Amino acid sequence: MCYVRAYLRASTDEQDASRARDQVNAFAADRGIEIVAWYVENESGAKLARPELFRLLADVHAGDILLVEQVDRLSRLKQEDWETLKAQLAAKRVRVVALDLPTSWTMAVKVTDEFTGRMFEAINNMLLDMLAAVARKDYEDRRRRQAQGQANAKAAGRYKGRVEDVKRNAGIAEMIAARQSWSSIQAATGCSRATIAKIAKRGKQAA
Repeated sequence: MCYVRAYLRASTDEQDASRARDQVNAFAADRGIEIVAWYVENESGAKLARPELFRLLADVHAGDILLVEQVDRLSRLKQEDWETLKAQLAAKRVRVVALDLPTSWTMAVKVTDEFTGRMFEAINNMLLDMLAAVARKDYEDRRRRQAQGQANAKAAGRYKGRVEDVKRNAGIAEMIAARQSWSSIQAATGCSRATIAKIAKRGKQAA
């Protein structure tokens, strides 16, 4: 028996990683499949180390479906990291289904013809590679434009940087001091582990 596990991701704490839940639920309902678990996190898709994604990989059984809204929710990785992730997905025999990749939708149903199934899998893997490469290029292009914009703003004396959420970060610092687990802090605040690590480091330096 295979299970469907949905993975939702947003890049920053200010974004809602759960915003696509209704769309993903509707997709599953239309195909008569049930999502048994949700894995939601605020982490950059450009890095491989993502706690919820690897919790999903630890939970999956052979033949399970990994359901995502878009391929870039799964990967904005550089090539070598994408190959590492693909190898882990292949080792677990995970079927990746993305709402923005119609060829992957056949992976959400059982194909009885072995030849047809293998053909769809080969085509889908090729398109996954292509979309992962496009997502990475888009990420690099946006980072380059952002850096150029910041450089221009600094030169003109206009750049002030991101405004810190002081109230939220003070609450995180209190939870760290109370020895709450980072996972519980993430669940309570919706922040990334990188943010918790930064606040924890700041607290150590101030001690």
